[in-house]
Amino acid sequence: MVLNVAGLVSVIIFYIIILVIGLWAARRTKGEANSENVMLAGRNIGVFVGVFTMTATWVGGGFINGTAETVFSYGLVNTQAPLGYALSLVIGGIFFARRMREHGYVTMLDPFTRKYGERMGGLIYIPALLGEVFWSGAILAALGSTLRVIIGLSHEVAIIVSACIAVFYTLFGGLYSVAYTDVVQLICIFIGLWICVPFAMTNDVVESISVNSSSEWVMEVDPVYVGVYVDSFLLLIFGGLPWQVYFQRVLSARTARTAQYLSFVGGLGCLIMAIPSVLIGAIAVNADWNRTAFVTRDNFNVSDIPNRASDILPLVLQYLTPDWVSFIGLGAVSAAVMSSADSSILSASCMFARNIYKMIFRQKASEKEIIWVMRIAIFGVGALATVMAITVKSIYTLWYLCSDLVYVVLFPQLISVIYLKTSNTYGSLVAYVIGMFFRIAGGEPSLGIGVLIKFPYYSTTNGQLFPFKTLCMLMSFTSLVLVSYLTDFLFTREILPPRFDIFKCVTNKGESKVELQKYSTTAQDFTNPAFGQSKESIPSEK
Repeated sequence: MVLNVAGLVSVIIFYIIILVIGLWAARRTKGEANSENVMLAGRNIGVFVGVFTMTATWVGGGFINGTAETVFSYGLVNTQAPLGYALSLVIGGIFFARRMREHGYVTMLDPFTRKYGERMGGLIYIPALLGEVFWSGAILAALGSTLRVIIGLSHEVAIIVSACIAVFYTLFGGLYSVAYTDVVQLICIFIGLWICVPFAMTNDVVESISVNSSSEWVMEVDPVYVGVYVDSFLLLIFGGLPWQVYFQRVLSARTARTAQYLSFVGGLGCLIMAIPSVLIGAIAVNADWNRTAFVTRDNFNVSDIPNRASDILPLVLQYLTPDWVSFIGLGAVSAAVMSSADSSILSASCMFARNIYKMIFRQKASEKEIIWVMRIAIFGVGALATVMAITVKSIYTLWYLCSDLVYVVLFPQLISVIYLKTSNTYGSLVAYVIGMFFRIAGGEPSLGIGVLIKFPYYSTTNGQLFPFKTLCMLMSFTSLVLVSYLTDFLFTREILPPRFDIFKCVTNKGESKVELQKYSTTAQDFTNPAFGQSKESIPSEK
């Protein structure tokens, strides 16, 4: 495919603009020696910037490309992610945002390391890291396919360059750069895609999307897959909660109430931002591709279209809109990728620097040292996401998988650490192992993992038809509760002597206040106006 120079120039200009904005925002961290301020933008994110950056939590390249892909392939009814992630933000605002923000945690892992210990926090970091890498890989892959289709740029080159730019400004500015670039990027996404929709919809080769809409692109749920449908929807809602990329925005809000409002508005933003992608998917279904340049000029076969469903959004931009319009759409996709890739990379790096490096290996590490570890981790996470984007084929599959382990393993842990006073390290560890084992035993064809356990209604043709992911999550949660209560009962009633409390989380949990202080911010921090709290809201150190 011939390289489109004009399109390449437009992308370069857009990248330069984003890079300049990111570096401009990074000036706010100049000379900053406090790692928490770098990670959370000084806990000073207001409503305006907060709304944009909270919406950008989920609205990325995987979101807009994956939505168009799924509407085209399976219909609107089966496109669950926009509504699922929107509900996730709303539920997060109701049940978790205020509690997390009031305690002044720095990362999502802080309550785990505080209650269950550093090593358990390290284990919980593994699925959290995998989730962020999968998500970043999905959105980088989305940009790679778009640049390949519209301007003929190599898929690998597009992914590598995009990742490098996102890593570069995140490296210097932390959350300041991420939040301020999110404002510009979401505006570009909204305006860019909405400019493209009318041109594509009024193209001569496109039939009205209202004609036979229920059978053509709205469609319905196949009764055979009702269990899978319910399973996937619950996964998106509750699997969208235990993410550092979400809680980083919650914890950076000026007050706990602001954190809640941002969650609610962010959920609404997810639905609004999905509309143009839904329309583009419907347009693709109703287009006569035999009359487009896809066939007449580039000599492709229409039968290839279903096999290129992950490219459907860039294909619509390329073949159903004028060149200048497709370049605007390309800027929108590029903006979507940047808005989420930088967030995920920063989130995983912050958890590593604080909860792994400092808590486990270097408890006396200086603030400057933690900042440098975070920057090194940004490179590592960015590299992992880049490799994932290059090697995995389907954007939507990758997008879907990123919530699996988070849902099965982390969601039960999050509920327990926030709401169950009796939960302890023993229950957490058993639940972690059970959730991980049964989810992997259920198999994952897209990753080449075979089926070890055949749940009810299993079919050799259709695979697991029972909502087994939700079952695995419930098994994990139940085991956490039961084991926690059992060990608490055995140790507090002295049925088991204290020396067997090897994790020191039941009979020995109150013996060291110094140990506890490693996991929480100081009392002085809590009375800082940036936290939006008074001394009365300081967590008890019992």
